Amino acid sequence: MSLSQRPPVGWRRPGFVVSSDPGRIDRPAVLAALRATYWAEALTAEALDRAIENSISFAVYEEGTGATVGFARVVSDLATFAWLADVVVFDGFRGRGLGHWMTACVLNHPDLQGLRRWQLATRDAHAMYRRFGFEDPPAGRILTRPGTLRAPDSSEVLDLPG
Repeated sequence: MSLSQRPPVGWRRPGFVVSSDPGRIDRPAVLAALRATYWAEALTAEALDRAIENSISFAVYEEGTGATVGFARVVSDLATFAWLADVVVFDGFRGRGLGHWMTACVLNHPDLQGLRRWQLATRDAHAMYRRFGFEDPPAGRILTRPGTLRAPDSSEVLDLPG
C-alpha cells in the first residue's frame, strides 16, 4: 500500500481541521503556496502530484469554507525514518499557530509512531521545530547530494576507494 493510500486521519480545533486525506487537497492552491517559498519555486504540478502520491500528506482546512490553508507531507518507511517536508501555511492564515498545530498533528499520526529518527530541512524555522524536539545533527553526520548531479554509470563504479 502506498503512503497516500493509508486510511486518512483527522484532527479538529475551533475553526480548522487537519486531515491526511490526499483526495481533499486543493492541489492548485498548494502548488501556488509552495511556489511562493524559497525551496519550491520551480515545483511543477506533476512533481507535486507524484510527491503527494508517495507521501503521507496533511492539509489544514478552514472549517466554514473547506478551503485549504496549510500543507505538509511526510516521506517515511513507516518503520524507522521520516522526513518532514513542504510545511507551509498560506498567506492570510499565518500567525494563528496553524503551523505549530499541523506539525503536532503530523507527529501524532498513528502510522508515524515509534520511528528511530525524524529529519527536516529549514532555512528559517529552527526555533519552531526545536519546540518539537528537532535538533541540529552532530557535525559531519549528515551528508546530502544535490539531485541535479548526474547519476554515475554503474559500470564505472566497480571498485572505487573510500
